[in-house]
Amino acid sequence: MTSDTNISAILFEKGSLKLAEHPVREPNEGEVEVSMDSVGICGSDVHYLVHGAIGDFVVRAPMLLGHESAGVVSKVGPGVTHLRPGDRVALEPGVPCRRCSFCKGGRYNLCPDMQFLATPPVHGVLCRSHCHAADFCYKIPDNVSMEEGALVEPLSVAVHACRRAGLSVGHKVLICGAGPIGLVNLMTAKAMGAAQVCITDINEERLQFAKGLGADLIINSVGIDAKQVADKIAQGFGDLADVTIECSGAEQSLQTAIFGTKSGGVVVLVGLGPSEVKLPIVNAATREVDIRGIFRYANCYPTAISMIATGQVNVRPLITHRFPLEQAVEAFEVARTGKGGAIKVMITCNRK
Repeated sequence: MTSDTNISAILFEKGSLKLAEHPVREPNEGEVEVSMDSVGICGSDVHYLVHGAIGDFVVRAPMLLGHESAGVVSKVGPGVTHLRPGDRVALEPGVPCRRCSFCKGGRYNLCPDMQFLATPPVHGVLCRSHCHAADFCYKIPDNVSMEEGALVEPLSVAVHACRRAGLSVGHKVLICGAGPIGLVNLMTAKAMGAAQVCITDINEERLQFAKGLGADLIINSVGIDAKQVADKIAQGFGDLADVTIECSGAEQSLQTAIFGTKSGGVVVLVGLGPSEVKLPIVNAATREVDIRGIFRYANCYPTAISMIATGQVNVRPLITHRFPLEQAVEAFEVARTGKGGAIKVMITCNRK
């Protein structure tokens, strides 16, 4: 590292995010040191800040936040041959064991020993410099910006969701939730050939944003129940959805996902809400509506990078706010409150 400090955004405890120096080590075998450039704030980062935990992952010691990232390789550790200093890379935040049955079977996202950035106790990358597994650093083309490189991470969630859904050309797709993940699913569904996409939310501003990104039908679900939303979907599509991607985790939205999907269709659960919810499970069972979960992604980064590089998706409009690392606390407040119509808040980590 060429700088004198590694200033970092560190969550010391629930509600306490501060800037402080964090030590930088030399890259181990199979690792590279990356000078961080762009890091997006994810909803999980905000959740750790506000609640101090997500499920069983509890912040018990100071932890760097941030996992949607891109930067420039600054050092190469022993055994690394495919990267060199100066390479621009997107960092896939989850590094698995590579040895278990899930890893060997290609579903490494399910590895029980996964080390995922900014997931306790693993540090994130809101810092000047970070060492990462070289085989989970992907070169980004010259026509892809660093900010777009950081957004490869949420886009990979959408690629995985659409693959799990079996989405194909001509499908009518319902997306529940118009937050950042719902919006990247909208763009990915379109890129994969969806004929029509409907998106639901309780925030009219976000629904209008989704319409600007290409949503064919938007439905504000405030004040109406799940069956009524499904009726609106059927009216708009002329039928129920072939595929539904649920991105909110809210109980009524989950109910809408089932009621809004045609018999024999597929519901993919992306959003994580309460650990237990009430669902119309008999309705799903008797209509053979498949319900599939997803957890992060696997083998999706190359596809997501290609989709951005070739112009199949344009993630740039998602970035509504930008802050330097020195203003990370202010950036998180904007992300937490949604102030100014915030969709994706991006932090620049390098020195200007």
